[in-house]
Amino acid sequence: MTTSSHLLFLLSYHDITSTMDPSRYQPSTLAVHGDDPLNDSTDVAPAMHVSTTYRYPEDPDKLVPFSMDDVMAGRDPLKPGSGADPLIYSREAAPNTSRLETILSHLLKGPALTYSSGLAAFHAMLVALNPKVVAIGDGYHGCHGVLKIFQKLTHCKIVDVHNPDTWEDLGEGDVVHLETPLNPTGEAYEIEKYAKWAHERGAVLTIDATFAPPPLQNPFDFGADYVMHSGTKYFGGHSDMLCGVVAINPARPNATKEYWGMWDERVCLGGVMGSLEGWLGVRSMRTFELRITRQSETTTALVQWLATLQAGEGPKEDVAVVQKAVARVQHASLQKDDMHWLAKQMPGGYNPVFAIWMSSEKFARCLPSKLHLFHHATSLGGVESLIEWRRMSDDKIDPRVLRVSIGVENVEDLKRDFLEAFKTVLSDA
Repeated sequence: MTTSSHLLFLLSYHDITSTMDPSRYQPSTLAVHGDDPLNDSTDVAPAMHVSTTYRYPEDPDKLVPFSMDDVMAGRDPLKPGSGADPLIYSREAAPNTSRLETILSHLLKGPALTYSSGLAAFHAMLVALNPKVVAIGDGYHGCHGVLKIFQKLTHCKIVDVHNPDTWEDLGEGDVVHLETPLNPTGEAYEIEKYAKWAHERGAVLTIDATFAPPPLQNPFDFGADYVMHSGTKYFGGHSDMLCGVVAINPARPNATKEYWGMWDERVCLGGVMGSLEGWLGVRSMRTFELRITRQSETTTALVQWLATLQAGEGPKEDVAVVQKAVARVQHASLQKDDMHWLAKQMPGGYNPVFAIWMSSEKFARCLPSKLHLFHHATSLGGVESLIEWRRMSDDKIDPRVLRVSIGVENVEDLKRDFLEAFKTVLSDA
């Protein structure tokens, strides 16, 4: 099926397609109005529903027993007008998360499911695909932790995603999992190349696109089969909610069956978002494109400024400070040899996270406490800028590495804050 037809199928679950055609609107508009047809009151701001259970119809003739076989066959008994109320129990579906999933399905260009966290989403994806071999590389250490648990239960084999020579056992239904851009460095990998390698072997390409949500990047355009996000980051955007997201490429022959299969498994595993988090997610999506575009632009400008000074260009005093304090900077925008594919893969801008390698571990430990506009904390994606001495949460990372997540502050203020902090660290050494 086409992208639009699969989205229409998903949205028919909420009975909204008769009132809104998503193909007519741009993503920024859909982030604000994509869930409008779900409105059932005169409230402009969607209400927060906290109930966990919902009354059945009083008319006995309208009591239709639930059947997952009907759902998998596309005959959804929960659809309004089919003889049953659309809501039964919030582990299955709830108003706030249904709104959020509707918006995300528009923006990700494929039917999307939400989960209680990004790691819950990754686990759900592994359970759904049940691979015998998983190719994975560097990236978020939490996903490696989940994979080890999955391996303990299934005895799957783990190989290096960046070395196809180790893929001899990779076959039909196995998983090639690629995180791009990469945590914590912000460097990008060519999705189309990995899709080709995976599909030649009958494997499924899954992408962790947390660091570059739309409009920065759409992995489905380059052959990805599944896309996951830690929605805690940019979809949430305010450091106040946990969320995970999995979207399925609507071009997959069995995308509809796979979607409902994951929906059913989520009901059983119970990894659903709470109602408050669903409501916060909808609130956050209204400003999503404004935030992510600003964060991307500011980050790219800041990275270019730092890299230029580190390379010896610019005011002599600033160059001397940065060259003494900083060993190197990592970010997708600095991958000059990859621009022939990178500019096409990330047409909306580069990721708002980058890594600074300080000249010493001591400098890396000290710098965060000298900054005034950055919180020294883990996570990323919020409107406030964060910096983390990465060894605080990942013991396998080089102790000189700082991960930087840029918020929506003014870029010149952030430059000045960095420069003053570098000077302080050097003077204290």
